[in-house]
Amino acid sequence: MVPWRGGRQSASRSGSARRPSVAIVKCPEYGTEALTKAIRESLALIAGPGSGLDPGTKVFVKINHLSPQAPPDRAICTHPLFVREVLRALLERNVRPTVGDDVNFRRGDEFVTSGFRPVCAELGVPLINLREAGFSRIPLRGKSLNEVYIAKPVLDADLVLNLPKLKTHSFTAFTGAIKNMYGVIPCGLRLDGHRRFLRNDDFSRMLVDVFSAVPRQLIVMDAVVGMEGEGPSSGIPKRIGLIISGADGVAVDAVAARVVGYKPFQIFTTVEAQARGLGVGDLSQIDVVGSKIEEVERRDFRPSLAATGLFRHWLPSFLYARISGRLILTPEVVPSRCTACLDCLEVCPAKAISLVHDKAMVDEAGCIHCLCCHEVCLHRSIRLKQRPLGRTIRRGLRLYEAARNLR
Repeated sequence: MVPWRGGRQSASRSGSARRPSVAIVKCPEYGTEALTKAIRESLALIAGPGSGLDPGTKVFVKINHLSPQAPPDRAICTHPLFVREVLRALLERNVRPTVGDDVNFRRGDEFVTSGFRPVCAELGVPLINLREAGFSRIPLRGKSLNEVYIAKPVLDADLVLNLPKLKTHSFTAFTGAIKNMYGVIPCGLRLDGHRRFLRNDDFSRMLVDVFSAVPRQLIVMDAVVGMEGEGPSSGIPKRIGLIISGADGVAVDAVAARVVGYKPFQIFTTVEAQARGLGVGDLSQIDVVGSKIEEVERRDFRPSLAATGLFRHWLPSFLYARISGRLILTPEVVPSRCTACLDCLEVCPAKAISLVHDKAMVDEAGCIHCLCCHEVCLHRSIRLKQRPLGRTIRRGLRLYEAARNLR
């Protein structure tokens, strides 16, 4: 399949007036008949005739898999039981699925720890580490990128089935369908993206560039158990009890963000993607089917306190530009937890971490605040340190937002 070079055309961009549909289906837990039923109900609502899930279709199933190795109950990755039921539903339709993501195998097969290897072996479905499959150069007409390298299995598929995990993100505030596509480019380019695009808005524009280069998608989001707090890997698992799906990744992200308490346009990837015509982020222009947002929203969901992009929604541009540097958090190693595993040294794009007396140490002067080390640390030995003025600003803005919500 030859992808759209330089951005996918959405329904609104191609001239159709059809509103996107996003399905919300309740699912209380994994590994039960309720999950089987909910997956099939979700696909029935979004994957009718013309959706691409036809017999013989080559489908690449993009899971959300992060290093380091982590068991499913950490809620870092798409749950393997969730993926198993999706694959079973695809096989019932005589679809030809392949599962994959870009994964670091430095300590062995991480697909075993996360549970994907046994699931795919059970069903006879190929499981691919994208860094071993090769990448092809794709020219782009992006805002930040004029080219990108996309994994060949993604480009060779007739359809990409995007299976993100609903999580907070300490840099972009929220990670969903758009952010999950960052995993289809090489690890080196992902690290380079963190090094080059230091602000949330700049980084998010680059994410949307990558998202625009990925072929036709369907999205089935694992929101059965999500992550709150300092995601995407150091937060706390949070039972949400939902599957959120659709053919418009921007709309899926907008609905999912609203369910857990964000305003969709607080998320800069949603703002940017809608502005380019890649999808719809305005809830008033989205048809929500299945359960209503008001019936399932979680008012007790805790956002990331580290994500500076949330404050961009509240402040004028000139003021945000002036104080945003004060809101940045710096990673700091907790020596008692550090095991000198070297994961943070390997992932740091600025090479600002070194090993001193068998403990990792962050050079604050060289840190670019991308938070990659915080994301990758299996032992939660990296905490985020806030400047005193930044703490005051954050506290004031949270009180201001709370007062607005009471009006």
